[in-house]
Amino acid sequence: MEKFIKIKVKLKSKKEYVKKISEKEFEVAVNEPPEKGKANKRVIELLAIYFDVSKREVNIIKGKKNRNKIIRVTLKQDLNH
Repeated sequence: MEKFIKIKVKLKSKKEYVKKISEKEFEVAVNEPPEKGKANKRVIELLAIYFDVSKREVNIIKGKKNRNKIIRVTLKQDLNH
């Protein structure tokens, strides 16, 4: 199941976190600088941990060079349904 979310990234943050603003909006703080894709890589890592999926299941669809991004997360299927 795919989920599309909007995120706003806070760069060079002292504390890293993923904060849910609404069902489809999140704020992600990373301590990496926006150089050579380091911040994007860390955003993907944090979102993978948050949604309990592998990093390859998290993709930046729009905004690779912007603080505002659209992300696609492929979630695990719920086996109970």
